[in-house]
Amino acid sequence: MIRSKLLPAAVVSAAASGLWPGVGAAAPSVQADIQYATTTTGEVLRLDLYTPESGAGAPLVVWIHGGAWENGNKSAMPLAPVIERGFAVASLDFSPASKAPFPGQVHEIKAAIRFLRAQAKQYGYNASRIAIAGASSGAHLAALVGTSNGHRELEGTLGDHPTESSAVHAIVSYFAATNLTTILAQSTPFGLGVREPALKRLLGAAPKDAEPLARLASPVFQVDRNDPPLLLFHGDQDPQMPINQSHELEGAYEHQGLDAELIVVHGAAHGGDAFYSSQNVQRVAAFLSAQLDR
Repeated sequence: MIRSKLLPAAVVSAAASGLWPGVGAAAPSVQADIQYATTTTGEVLRLDLYTPESGAGAPLVVWIHGGAWENGNKSAMPLAPVIERGFAVASLDFSPASKAPFPGQVHEIKAAIRFLRAQAKQYGYNASRIAIAGASSGAHLAALVGTSNGHRELEGTLGDHPTESSAVHAIVSYFAATNLTTILAQSTPFGLGVREPALKRLLGAAPKDAEPLARLASPVFQVDRNDPPLLLFHGDQDPQMPINQSHELEGAYEHQGLDAELIVVHGAAHGGDAFYSSQNVQRVAAFLSAQLDR
């Protein structure tokens, strides 16, 4: 197995800024730009795979970046301290909503999970139980993938491994959208300026004009008794993504008697270092260990 000697900028930055716990902690091995599927228009979809110093058999976390369903890329991967604690992370690129409106991005992410499960032996991580995590719009997609295990309409047919499962066994959500039928009513004027055009790109129309599609795209309406445990983080000063969105998903889980915990990050807005403090990293690592090390 060949590993790149050059670390992506996100990892170099994390190491330089002291995000890596412990003195002299080793940076992960990185295999960049692994092709996991092609789109229906022939564009190549790639991921970066980070593996910890501990090597073979590391539990796998799939990371979904944010960016209003349109921007961002796989290099925006903030889980360096989680990798140092022994987890492998696959950070995905996927099509922007302008090229792959809903459910296109969900189909691509599920294709990546099938690929990662099929290639576990080659790359050396443990894919028997997989977690998915994301931030902002990426957390929406992560939660939707996690709550739609086996949903035929959301599964898609992309990739070369149709017989592999796209199921995940844990979800970590950082300031997600979870109910696209209520998010605009809950938003601040600033939030509306961000969310209205983003949702029109994602759904092809405003949620009120495409309510069945908006419901299908909302994790709160996909929750059932078979869904995996959920850990949510949300800032109580978030001007973009209403904290009620995380409360709604937590409530949907509680209604089904499922395992969910919402960590309110007091004073935090939409992102920032507070979400990845040592205490919160430890919470994530403990949650992942409990769900994946089985």
